[in-house]
Amino acid sequence: MARSPAIEVSALTKVFDGVTAVDHLSFHVHAGEVFGLLGPNGAGKSTTLRILITLVRPTSGSATVAGADVLREPEKVRSRIGYVPQERAIDRFLTGREHLLLLADLYHLPKVEARRRIAELLALVDLEHRADAPAKTYSGGMKRKLDIACGLLPNPSVLFMDEPTLGLDVQSRLRIWDYIRRLRDRGITIVMTTNYLDEADQLCDRLAIIDAGRIKALGSPSELKAGLGGDTLSLSVVPAHEDSLLKLIAALKDLSSVRAVNAKPRGCDVRVESSEKALPSVLETANRLGCQLDSIEYRRPRLDDVFIAYTGHRIREEFPAADQE
Repeated sequence: MARSPAIEVSALTKVFDGVTAVDHLSFHVHAGEVFGLLGPNGAGKSTTLRILITLVRPTSGSATVAGADVLREPEKVRSRIGYVPQERAIDRFLTGREHLLLLADLYHLPKVEARRRIAELLALVDLEHRADAPAKTYSGGMKRKLDIACGLLPNPSVLFMDEPTLGLDVQSRLRIWDYIRRLRDRGITIVMTTNYLDEADQLCDRLAIIDAGRIKALGSPSELKAGLGGDTLSLSVVPAHEDSLLKLIAALKDLSSVRAVNAKPRGCDVRVESSEKALPSVLETANRLGCQLDSIEYRRPRLDDVFIAYTGHRIREEFPAADQE
């Protein structure tokens, strides 16, 4: 049975001072799924999210969130969503509970309901034991938990999260992942931006790969990886032979068994139809060019391979910022 859409986006476009940050994006988000906007800094992720939460007006196109139009019914949209920004303005002298009480007043929640919701949310994000401690004593992970609790206070049907684990240590990231899974299990629709490939792979039911304001690929992580087909041979070159690497890459692209070659520091990734069939010709080519290999690693397609295949570059490369992020 087809699930109803929680979000529908059609030809969404945003131009800042002549620079197109979001370029005719179209997608939908199913109710109850975790949907990711994956891309490097400046790709248009945060601008897209800000349009959907009604903080930015699109130049053209349309979008509905939880059944309300972002342009014609912004108040309805805001009443049905929660938002966890990259950085929340936390008062370091207020306690976690005081932050939530203040926010409850801003949402005009009745006192009884507010206290019930706050107790529930503090338990959900494991902050009960530190609820009455000043925020200045919180770790980065604890502050992020408080951010999530703040975003959930209005009991939203759709939760937007902008880079939910940016700057956190590994253990804190894993805990935040666990909370996101719990929210999905409760039926909350989640839209998150990220430039972490592992995060998108682990959390997202579906994702849109965005680059330079456009959607390059859309689907579940497993579908996108399976769509590439073949295997990847990751070659590392002995440092003394790095000068011959460019010749090797050019020669490998001409082999019939090779689908794509992407350079990396001191080597290259070679996507092939079959590693067993391609390996002999790859080794012969390197030997013929006098390019000595330090190591060869075989692996099935990963999400970073998908990103490279659709955008032509790695997600961590630096690009001019076209987005107002």
